[in-house]
Amino acid sequence: MNKIIHGDCLEVMQGFPDNYIDLTVTSPPYDNLRTYNGYDFNFEGIAKELYRITKQGGVLVWVVCDATINGSETLSSFKQAIHFKDVCGYDVETMIWDKCNCASVGSMNRYENVFEYMFVLSKGKPKTANIIKDKKNKHAGEIQRGSIRQKDGTVGKTTGYGKRAIAQYGRRHNIWRIVPAKSPRERLHPAPFSEQLANDHIITWSNEGDLILDPMCGSGTTCKMAVVNNRKYIGIDISEEYCEIARKRISEHEKQLAII
Repeated sequence: MNKIIHGDCLEVMQGFPDNYIDLTVTSPPYDNLRTYNGYDFNFEGIAKELYRITKQGGVLVWVVCDATINGSETLSSFKQAIHFKDVCGYDVETMIWDKCNCASVGSMNRYENVFEYMFVLSKGKPKTANIIKDKKNKHAGEIQRGSIRQKDGTVGKTTGYGKRAIAQYGRRHNIWRIVPAKSPRERLHPAPFSEQLANDHIITWSNEGDLILDPMCGSGTTCKMAVVNNRKYIGIDISEEYCEIARKRISEHEKQLAII
C-alpha cells in the first residue's frame, strides 16, 4: 500500500489477494489515441483481474473515449462496458465527463467531441455512495409539488408531495462539467487526468482509509488525490519515467502537508 509500482499492471495485479481493492479510478490507453512508454493493453486480462481483486460492493471507474477511423467511431468503450457487465459480472452505470468545450481536432463533417464516458462499474450494490449534492435547486425552500410519469403514461405525485420543503442543493447530475488538466504540474503525461475528476469519484465511491487503485496511473493523479482525501493508494505503470513523476507529485504534496 501507498506505493507507485513500476511494472506491467496485469502481472502486478496477479500478485494481489482476492477482494482487496475498495475503489479503482483509471483511464486506460484507449484506441491508441496517445503514445505511451512501452504499454501493451491486454484488456480482457486486466478486466478479469480487476474484478477478482475488487471487494464485494467495490467500484471501478473506467474513463474512456473512442477513436474515429475512416469516418466511424470504434465503439471500443461500449464493447468494454458490455464485457465488464456480461463476462465479468459488474453492474454498470454510464456517466459523462463534459470537458467544458475544450478544443477538439477532428473532421469538419462532425460536431466537436467534448466528452468522455465514465463507466461506474460496481461489484454488486456499491457499499459506499457519498453522492455529491452541489446542484442548486431553483425552487429551494418551496414545498414539494413535483410529479412523476408512471409506466402507463399517467402522471402521479412524487414521494413527499406537499410534505417537505425543497433543499437548497440537490444531487449532481450524471454529466459532470469539469475542466481537463491545464496546469504544467498536471500535464506531465500524454493524457493527464483531471485532479477534480479523480477527487470527486474518490469522495463519492470510497471512505477515509479505503484502498484506491490506479493500475495505469501515468503521472499519478488518482494516487495523489487519494492522499489528499486520506485514502490509501496503489499506483502501477509500465513506465519508470511516469512512476517517478507520480512519486514526486505525491511527495511534494506530503511535504506541503507537513509544512501546514
